[in-house]
Amino acid sequence: MTTHETDDTLERAIQGDPDAFSDLYECYVDRIYNYIYYRTGNHFDAEDLTARVFHRALGHIQSYNNRGVPFSAWLYRIAHNLVANWYRDRGRRREIPLEDYISPPEGSEHLETVLVKNQENERLFSAIRKLPMDRQHLLVLKFVERLSNAEVAVIMRRSEGAIKSLYHRTLLSLRSELKKME
Repeated sequence: MTTHETDDTLERAIQGDPDAFSDLYECYVDRIYNYIYYRTGNHFDAEDLTARVFHRALGHIQSYNNRGVPFSAWLYRIAHNLVANWYRDRGRRREIPLEDYISPPEGSEHLETVLVKNQENERLFSAIRKLPMDRQHLLVLKFVERLSNAEVAVIMRRSEGAIKSLYHRTLLSLRSELKKME
């Protein structure tokens, strides 16, 4: 969907057109799900929270005010708030579903290789989870969503320079945390 098409669809959704909101949902659901999944690490919680994001967006779409900020930034803010509440409610407890560690299908990588990769990923995710929430948020937007510093700045309500500085400090903190874990 082009920017012009998105703007037209958004206007129709604000006016109460359910088909227009459905089009917006289709356009953004995968990005919001990925963002939430990488913040929670759990497929089921990511699905649930993604549904809540769009339910909340649907309930408040008529009060959405376009202030030059992309609609996606509004959705990411809703997602960020819901994830923060999720962490607060769960006391930062992380449950890892057993199906995440089931052996791969035949013909794929050797089981030992998969287990080593899983351990490395878990170590990285553990280090990331020790970072403050705003830094976790930044890493997901930069590496998962592959957004530019300017786009991240809009979503996080900071200047582009502040994002660059936060990004640099975040990578240094992450490197330090990984060294501690060795």
